[in-house]
Amino acid sequence: MDFKLTDEQRLIRKAARDFASKELAPHAREWEETHTFSRQAFDKMGHLDFTGLYVPEQYGGTGVGRLTAAVIFEEIAKGCFATAVYLSVHNMVTNLIYLYGSEEQRERWVEPLAMGQKLAAYSLTEADAGSDAAALNTTAVKSEGGYVVNGTKLYVTSGEVADIYAVMVRTDQKEKQRGISAVVVEKGTPGFTFGPSEPKMGMNSSPTTELHFDDCFIPTENLLGQEGKGLNMALTALNGGRVSIGACATGLAQQAFDYALTYANKRQQFGRSIVSFQGLQFLFADMATEIEASRLMVYRAASMMDAGEPCVMEAAMGKRFATDTAMRVTTDAVQVLGGYGYMKSYPVEMYMRFAKVAQIFEGTNQIQRVVIARELLKYKGGKRPDTY
Repeated sequence: MDFKLTDEQRLIRKAARDFASKELAPHAREWEETHTFSRQAFDKMGHLDFTGLYVPEQYGGTGVGRLTAAVIFEEIAKGCFATAVYLSVHNMVTNLIYLYGSEEQRERWVEPLAMGQKLAAYSLTEADAGSDAAALNTTAVKSEGGYVVNGTKLYVTSGEVADIYAVMVRTDQKEKQRGISAVVVEKGTPGFTFGPSEPKMGMNSSPTTELHFDDCFIPTENLLGQEGKGLNMALTALNGGRVSIGACATGLAQQAFDYALTYANKRQQFGRSIVSFQGLQFLFADMATEIEASRLMVYRAASMMDAGEPCVMEAAMGKRFATDTAMRVTTDAVQVLGGYGYMKSYPVEMYMRFAKVAQIFEGTNQIQRVVIARELLKYKGGKRPDTY
């Protein structure tokens, strides 16, 4: 197994790292405190070709694949975790429309999304349909020339600031899983409105809102793929999203680790730097080991996706482990800084608040365990085929 990045991937990583350190990191705290979404940052990522990572050049993308994308998301997250998350979601939706859309839909939506001219959002969750995604109740009733949509969606990343929304709706009340379809909704469609931006523990620079549909007419040409296939599309997209969020979490953990280690080298107590004490050295050793393990698990799942290999379990494992690691590492970083770590004048408390949500979205880590166990139990005796 080759654990080295190619020269091209290293150059892309450097571009992402330079952008994150110069354009994101200096503003991340201000954006967080003022609840500011920076469209300018998104536009710049479009110019860097970070907005069409999975789609081919003919549709405005780069088609660099999952592993390179994971490298990019990891670096972007070091500068601003919230930005990395909405970029991940944007790429997920762009790829969703590319994979399941008609040629006309690709030309209409994929090209401007991949080029960063428009921003995409993903909407599945409802009040009674969280982990049980198939329980969604937003209805799409057939009407002449399309569907009339009614219902409310929750926790939509990029909420009101996005331009194009992939929305899962119920087109058949008799079927649960097979009664769900996917439609594309454009901002400004009559009957489509937004709730206020949700006040959150963190990630306030990435707005999260409700979507409201009140007799909203969606033309037939906005149906993505076939009726009844929406849940499969949604779950396939989430599988890739888990790899991306794992990469974002790895970048966040690395940033917290780097900051805490730099601080520990400078902080003097009892006549020497606190990093010279073995208790802290062991803590940093464990943090570094878990970050590296997270990176390898995420990169492996991404590589399997690029190779077209089934990786539902590996994606779930990577997301679960990397986000749990981010929570532990950011918590430990706060502890290393002591009282300073609890103060908003230092960034580690912000990193800790960011890490918490990573354990929740793209499927809670409890759901990841359900997915992992289900995949294991497909094989007799719980032993899966050798994939190495």
